[in-house]
Amino acid sequence: MNAAGKSGGEEGPRHLFLVDGSGFIFRAYYGLKSNLTRSDGTPTNAVYGFCNMLMKLLDDTDADYLAVIFDAARKTFRNDIYADYKANRPPPPEDLIPQFPLVLEATEAFNVPAIEMPGFEADDLIATYARQAREAGDQVTIMSSDKDLMQLVTERVTMLDPIHNRRIGAEEVLEKFGVGPGMVVEVQALAGDSVDNVPGVPGIGVKTAAQLINEFGDLETVLARAGEIKQPKRRENLLEFADLARISLELVTLKDDVPVEGDYRAFAKRQPDHEKLLKFLRAQEFERIVARVVSEIGGDGLGAEAAATAGAEAVPGSGYQLVTEEAELEAWIAAATEKGRVAVDTETTSLDAQRAVLVGVSLALEPGRACYIPLGHRGAVSQGALDLGDGGGQTGGQAGGLVEGQIDRASALALLAPMLGDPSVLKVGHNIKYDTEILAGYDVPIAPVDDTMVLSYVLDAGRHGHGLDELALRHLDHTNIKFSEVAGVGKKQVTFDLVPLEVARDYAAEDADITLRLHDLLKPRLMVEHLSTVYETLERPLIPVLVAMERAGIEVDPKCLKALSRDFAKRLGVLETEIQKLAGREFNIASPKQLGEILFEEMGLPGGKKGKAGAWSTGADVLEDLAARGHDLAARVLDWRLLAKLRSTYTDALQKQINPDTGRVHTSYAMAIASTGRLSSTDPNLQNIPVRTEEGRKIREAFIARDGAKLLSADYSQIELRLLAHVADITALKEAFRHGADIHALTASEIFGVPLDRMDAATRRSAKAINFGIIYGISPFGLARQLGIPQQDAKSYIEAYFQRYPGIRDYMEDTKALAREQGFVTTIFGRRMHTPGITAKGPHKAFAERAAINAPLQGAAADIIKRAMIRVPPALRENNLGAEMLLQVHDELIFEVPEAEAEATAQLVAKVMADAPFPAVNLSVPLEVETGIGASWAEVH
Repeated sequence: MNAAGKSGGEEGPRHLFLVDGSGFIFRAYYGLKSNLTRSDGTPTNAVYGFCNMLMKLLDDTDADYLAVIFDAARKTFRNDIYADYKANRPPPPEDLIPQFPLVLEATEAFNVPAIEMPGFEADDLIATYARQAREAGDQVTIMSSDKDLMQLVTERVTMLDPIHNRRIGAEEVLEKFGVGPGMVVEVQALAGDSVDNVPGVPGIGVKTAAQLINEFGDLETVLARAGEIKQPKRRENLLEFADLARISLELVTLKDDVPVEGDYRAFAKRQPDHEKLLKFLRAQEFERIVARVVSEIGGDGLGAEAAATAGAEAVPGSGYQLVTEEAELEAWIAAATEKGRVAVDTETTSLDAQRAVLVGVSLALEPGRACYIPLGHRGAVSQGALDLGDGGGQTGGQAGGLVEGQIDRASALALLAPMLGDPSVLKVGHNIKYDTEILAGYDVPIAPVDDTMVLSYVLDAGRHGHGLDELALRHLDHTNIKFSEVAGVGKKQVTFDLVPLEVARDYAAEDADITLRLHDLLKPRLMVEHLSTVYETLERPLIPVLVAMERAGIEVDPKCLKALSRDFAKRLGVLETEIQKLAGREFNIASPKQLGEILFEEMGLPGGKKGKAGAWSTGADVLEDLAARGHDLAARVLDWRLLAKLRSTYTDALQKQINPDTGRVHTSYAMAIASTGRLSSTDPNLQNIPVRTEEGRKIREAFIARDGAKLLSADYSQIELRLLAHVADITALKEAFRHGADIHALTASEIFGVPLDRMDAATRRSAKAINFGIIYGISPFGLARQLGIPQQDAKSYIEAYFQRYPGIRDYMEDTKALAREQGFVTTIFGRRMHTPGITAKGPHKAFAERAAINAPLQGAAADIIKRAMIRVPPALRENNLGAEMLLQVHDELIFEVPEAEAEATAQLVAKVMADAPFPAVNLSVPLEVETGIGASWAEVH
């Protein structure tokens, strides 16, 4: 930490740096998603993030004076002016509250002044110190993204937005508010602020306020001449709410004359007391930061034992090796073969495994012993050496030939291949599916494998994310080198082949090192927590299956997509004209703000609600309610949104995602996202194409079979309802499924008292909505909206359902109780899904309970189709059938089948899928698999 400022003898203005403490705390809290806690249970994630951010600031800033300014309490002099000031602000998260005093301690431990003053906000203190320094001729930087502080900007006072890492001067203020810094409060007084509950003048936003101030000069003039304003509503509001506007001006104007003790010169930047700092850091159990502090100060004054201990607990070392000779590589391969386990990671030019070029491979044999083997690094040619100091460099295209000192790629892979395919050597990776696909592109198989991402997912689904960076921080208290730190960001980001070798070595070898350490921590937990079967029979065997599917891809007809795009564009144009006509004026349909103003202000429609930012809510649920009440504008906007999304997400985007080498689209399946075990299709997402709409069917027409082949769909029918009948032991439902009865007609007959032979389609549809809604914990409100019936009727239907099938309610209540008791629920196959929100209050609790009820069912369905996916490929080979499995879409599998083998393949696949639960689970209901064969995906349904 470089805490030295300018020497006392230097001439020129000094630099005062004022940190908005509240902004820093919340950024630290929300930026570090891991739920770090001390051994005594005290949450510390915000404190940890705050310490890291403060250390970086101390290293980076050239400030002569530095202080962190905090809010002392919520109540200030502004509450005396306006009692409801900030009344809408929600309380801070419960796990953040005990961290506030620790953050103050942390600031003082770093020997940085922590300033607060009862009765005043931090912004007022910042304004006061900024004025002092400005008047003394010094420069001021305010580190904050708070718009309220923009009124302080002058030639000598600028802001630094830490979120976007950009300076905010007068030009940026003008862009934000439409006026210069000196008039910001005038605009805020008119526009108000829903976040702080500053009233302002109703109906006037920032843009309108800026127009008025620019036209009339200031707030008082606007109010005095309000009668001249042509717009009636605006004129009336300005006249009626003039006093509120004046009060608002008092609320938003920062006090720059707070009676502070002393002045900013007391904030001289100084070195911390390392003994005090380390004592604090160790008390919080921040061993990684301890190690960093110790390494920076060289152990001075700590004693050899303390320095050695801190250093030993640090994860990476400087001992990572750059392997540039074949003999060195052979030695690493021999060591890996002898150990029988090695962590493997590949570095490439793209996240798209089908188009990426292999740049290098990293290996780790034991903690701290790792290497990087560069294979495809190139030299930058047009802008000199990479300058990563400003976060960038050249783009991937601005490169010359290969950098010297690398092993030939083909030669290196020839050496690595026997070890990577050796069944006696376990290869450990993090998302090793990607690495397997990359190496498969060079005809290098890799097996057997373990995956730390999947291990974490099996152990902790629903608790947290499973990315390498998050797991390193959570389990090892280590912050990984970020990709942006080595390759830059934004337009200046380079591909990995342009990263200098030494920089690439530390980044890549660290990934392998961390992966190996995580494997040591996570793999033993499987046995202890009784999750070995889930990992070994459901997840690990699925990896090569998904690799084969992703590499196969599916053929897409670009002509069909182009025609659809043109058709959608025409229909969007027609809808846009109709919408503008219904609205009575032109507006940006894609703008929720403008749409809300039209619906709820200009048209005065009922049901409008404003969000925290003060804008009207125009989500799908709001528009669907309005459409159900007969408001055509809302219905047409819903149509427009759907069509626009389909065009941008599919008909336009898919054309660009066709691989030019294969003519096919290659989706990627994420294995560790949905806590229920479901796979997620990404880049592109082929699981969200609407099933029941004409537009969705047309998009599916573009997915076609290659010449001489057909597409085969095999889809589980009503699998979650069947699982509900099994786990809740509902005799009537089980009997219905065993006899192939129409389950929805049966439910309709039981609930509505309609004989089966007189069942009409509408009654059956209502029963279907109840059957599927019950699985997802549907509420009377939700069912009423879905069926377009009174809420009381919907409530009666649900009650009648539970009376007819009481075992379902028992299952739901038992599941919720179990989730509360143990913090997780399980599937019939043993998959564990954690439910951290089950003890929450309010609407979050209801959501968590619904999720807990559905998770065992949806999770079991995911387990069953995964078991089927693992079994189908060997079954096809055993029967000499040439089908390839291409896609998994929830409960459906899509195959490409030689035309002559289509019927035989359909029969075999249906049997394997129906038998998938056995012998692990003997279901008390049969599974039914519906198959369809066609030239396109649309034809198979």
